[in-house]
Amino acid sequence: MTRSEDNEIQSAKLTEFLRRRNLRKTPERYAILAKAVEMGAHFGVDALYNAMEAEGYHVSRATVYNTLELLCEAAILNRHLFATNQARYELATGAHLHLICRHCGEIREIEDESLTSALLSAHFPDFQPEYSSSIVYGLCEKCSRKELRIND
Repeated sequence: MTRSEDNEIQSAKLTEFLRRRNLRKTPERYAILAKAVEMGAHFGVDALYNAMEAEGYHVSRATVYNTLELLCEAAILNRHLFATNQARYELATGAHLHLICRHCGEIREIEDESLTSALLSAHFPDFQPEYSSSIVYGLCEKCSRKELRIND
């Protein structure tokens, strides 16, 4: 699927969400959504804000924050708090594992159907799971090789 097609699908979801909530369909919300789709995975508020500013689209940080939260409520984006405690966002494309290098901070995604299935089918009293995100911290191959050279 192209980013353009993905943006159309996500825009339709946003339109329906805003309609159900009787919220305004502002150009800023759709521009922020389009930039989020373009950025893909694991972007922060500042990166999205700066990318919009660099393209000459001026919107306040508060609008970016509020819109990202709205997109999370609409199940268009997922918000993650990795080790940095700074929120990172990605399109809500399903459950997967995040492999995070504790040295360079690289984030890699892998899908593990059996783990995902187990997490989402688990029964939690008074709680309905919607998605899962598991995080595994360690060293990426590049940092692991560097560490081995340092210790030799």
